[in-house]
Amino acid sequence: MEQNAVRTSIDLPRDLHRRLHEAAARKGCSARKLILAGIEQAIEETAPARPKRRLNLDEPLIPPAGRKLDMTNEEIYELIEFP
Repeated sequence: MEQNAVRTSIDLPRDLHRRLHEAAARKGCSARKLILAGIEQAIEETAPARPKRRLNLDEPLIPPAGRKLDMTNEEIYELIEFP
């Protein structure tokens, strides 16, 4: 047994056990490999969905109200009095 593995056991109905081994034989793999693939698939299906793309913040989400000022930073700093 691998060092990073945990041994567990489950009770399967006889018919399911037989069909598991038949499916593994058809795929040319072991029943263990087929069980692990099924568990992986079930976990991926229940994983929280991540957003497909990030929100673009280049454009404002809410359009600005009022008029647009066309000033440079230097012009703004000239208007503001600093202590």
